[in-house]
Amino acid sequence: MNNKLTAIIAILANAYSFAQSSEPDSIQSKEIGEIVIEAPKVIRKADMDVYHPSKSAVDNSKNGLQLLNNLMIPALSVSEALSTIQASGQSVQIRINGRESTIDQVKALLPETIKRVEWMDNPGLRYGGANYVLNFIVTNPTVGGSLQAQARPALNEAWGSYMADLKFNNGHSQWEVYASCKLTENIKIYRDYKETFTYPDGSTLARSETPLGGRLSNTLPYYYASYSYIKPDTTVFVAQLTNQQHANNQTEYNGMMSLSNGNDDIMLTERFGDKGNYPSLSLYLQQHFARKQMLIIDMSASMYFGHSWSDYIEQLPLTSSVSPDAITDIHTSIKDRNQAYAIETDYIKNWNNGRFTAGASYNANRNRSQYENLDGMVFHQRQDKIYFFAEYFHRFGKWSVTAGMGVQYTNFLFKESDQGTHSWSPRPQATITYSVNSNHNLRLNFTSWQSTPSLAETNVVPQQLDGFQWRVGNQNLKTANSYMLTFRYGFSIPRVNGSFGIRAFSSPNAITPILYWDDTKLITSYENSRGLQNLSFFLAPQIEIIPDWLMASGYIQFRTERMRGSGYSLSNSDWSGNASVQLTHWGFVLSGQYVRAQRDLWGEKISWGEDINIIDLSYNWKSWQFSAGIIMPFGKYDQGSESLSKWNHNEQHMRLDMRMPYLSVSYNLQWGRQKRGVHKLVNSDAKTDTSSAGGR
Repeated sequence: MNNKLTAIIAILANAYSFAQSSEPDSIQSKEIGEIVIEAPKVIRKADMDVYHPSKSAVDNSKNGLQLLNNLMIPALSVSEALSTIQASGQSVQIRINGRESTIDQVKALLPETIKRVEWMDNPGLRYGGANYVLNFIVTNPTVGGSLQAQARPALNEAWGSYMADLKFNNGHSQWEVYASCKLTENIKIYRDYKETFTYPDGSTLARSETPLGGRLSNTLPYYYASYSYIKPDTTVFVAQLTNQQHANNQTEYNGMMSLSNGNDDIMLTERFGDKGNYPSLSLYLQQHFARKQMLIIDMSASMYFGHSWSDYIEQLPLTSSVSPDAITDIHTSIKDRNQAYAIETDYIKNWNNGRFTAGASYNANRNRSQYENLDGMVFHQRQDKIYFFAEYFHRFGKWSVTAGMGVQYTNFLFKESDQGTHSWSPRPQATITYSVNSNHNLRLNFTSWQSTPSLAETNVVPQQLDGFQWRVGNQNLKTANSYMLTFRYGFSIPRVNGSFGIRAFSSPNAITPILYWDDTKLITSYENSRGLQNLSFFLAPQIEIIPDWLMASGYIQFRTERMRGSGYSLSNSDWSGNASVQLTHWGFVLSGQYVRAQRDLWGEKISWGEDINIIDLSYNWKSWQFSAGIIMPFGKYDQGSESLSKWNHNEQHMRLDMRMPYLSVSYNLQWGRQKRGVHKLVNSDAKTDTSSAGGR
């Protein structure tokens, strides 16, 4: 009996010693004799799916975005070459240790410090109405530093991306400097464009554009400097100064336009773009209290100093050395000087099986636009938003429930016309989850959010688009409401994990464009429509074909939708998705990706993004990574839209030679043990608005 008791005490002592020596966020293999314990690759929790990076995924990555790509989360479309993260054709809110962040900040993460990635397709009210949230959890702070750098130039075009990040740690403090640049200069493009106008008397005019070339530039430098102080479980302070530049963002199309009324063909030149700076400052304080309580205060301010412009010129073809007179010559030039301020305060209280969160935020936008082409006319817009919310989460055995209510007050004021609107909008949300076990769960989620009118949608200064098309905003727009109900089944079986489900969406008063004739002018304005409704069916699997060697993941969605507005009722059905395959061995990673963009019906227009495919081969050697790849090795690049309006039916395709081979070199140097970059649990949103001088 004494021998048995001694053995039991020894086992408990070893277990206690093992638990105390493990880092709370460390997810790694532990060997005790001949027993190896490994965390599963995905754990399905009540409110998220948790992915743990494998040793292979970490070893084959040199930054956080590469690691995310190597995780191959099924619902995500991650392009390290293009620096994009999407899900179901929509944007993903990115967070690091709970704080809202950017793709650039994810790139600055060291793969070794990322202990898990939390994927939420039903985020709560504290995430500000996001459709999807991706949260990186990184290691606890220690001393050390790191230097990361990457260069990815194309071989046949002035295109590429470059970044460098430097961190220094000293005790509880960390200093970081980051710089990146997305380079796109004078890429050759062309446009296929045809349209038919129908006048109120029933007569029509068709215009068809034969492309004669064009060019695209979109160079975006981005840099920030930050200081953070963290004392674990006590105090966190962050100060960050950021600047985003639009150094050279312009598009030009040239074409020959033929008319159905028998008039002479017309040479067309259309140019538009913008240039400006977005400086911002963020201050963040997080204080822990006894009994698992936390108070968070976040303040931010940003400005925009910029210039947007557009030129639209129609002229008869050259018949001599004399330059022809322009038939239509439109030049729009807008200078913006806009400001945004925000403050948010959240209180969080945790229990063993529950969590209560309450918060309040205030956002202010002050916009000033000067129209140089209209004798310096000035337009002012003032926006104020106040938001309150409370949310409670509780776990009952295999069941868990999250329920909350938010309320948003929105106020607009237009100085020149002394007009304004204001509204109160409720934002209810609830989720019920049943967990069969850690590998299978069922989730029903209802969420809602509001969309406020933008500066371009409310600007009543008339903008001429071509010979007879104009655009003018609507100052009577109301805040739009959106509602979404999602049922999802998540599963994990040997070598296969993923989810499938159904999603229903409704926006009964969506803000959409509306076209109408005013004498001989075709006006594009905006309205609160009669609503958009859609229904989606989706499947997102991840398949481990050969363990640690070959893996595939993907997402496929079929969606049917209906849009109604003043004088129209339209429907659309289509499928979209992405597929990725990755082969890993001997330090080499061969990956391929295909994306079919989502076709979105909004107002009287169907728009689609990039249908794209990429092949990439990389090799890791010590602190270096070398890779080569090609963008669009197969097919033809296409991005465009189709207008279904009874007054203007048009279809346009932007095409370019996107078949770009590229090389990439990454360097990752570390010294000491790494300190966690301090990131916020909440993020006040002080984003400045901008004007749009874009054309048709």
